[in-house]
Amino acid sequence: MTTSTATTMSPEQRVTTVFQLLQNANKKGYMGEKVTQLEHALQAAQLAKKDGADEETILAALLHDIGHFCPLADRCGGTHDKGLDACHKTETTMDIGVIDHDKAGALYLHKLGFPKKTCELIESHVLAKRYLSAKDPTYQMGLSTASEQSLKLRGGPLTPTEIRDFEKDPLFKQKVQIRKWDDAAKVIGAKPPALDTYRDMAIRNLKLVI
Repeated sequence: MTTSTATTMSPEQRVTTVFQLLQNANKKGYMGEKVTQLEHALQAAQLAKKDGADEETILAALLHDIGHFCPLADRCGGTHDKGLDACHKTETTMDIGVIDHDKAGALYLHKLGFPKKTCELIESHVLAKRYLSAKDPTYQMGLSTASEQSLKLRGGPLTPTEIRDFEKDPLFKQKVQIRKWDDAAKVIGAKPPALDTYRDMAIRNLKLVI
């Protein structure tokens, strides 16, 4: 999907496209966890909403892993804001999915016209894992095998300089919170609201983007 193609689609069509990817993910395991990708996404969004997050942040929680299954051709290229990579690795393994799924998902949603804040939060949820791993030794001990492997592939815990830089980010607290919801959204048998609960929210936010 090119940027021009995305802009010719209505907000409703764009949301349907993204939500279908999530719906298809209900058939896919969540990298060693006992919940599906869709269940994980819905739990993360539910946690964000329960904690009083704004709509852009709730959408980021819902879509934070979209880069694992958005079309390969849509993960690179296109016009985008400074801060989103023009291209990135798309290496995959059976266990950890798309290594740069945070960047892939952010770029994909940016091309579809999702809010800048939503894309920035998604782009940083792996960085936040590296931050938490550096700040709290017990955090890394609680990661799944796949998550720990991806942490190593993405550079491991942040350095002291990287920590200071990240803490200066205006969205720092929200980026860390996205990660915490991500980590908590793995409850077997949970019954979060259905995906369509967020359809109007997503359409509304796409219409707000100029």
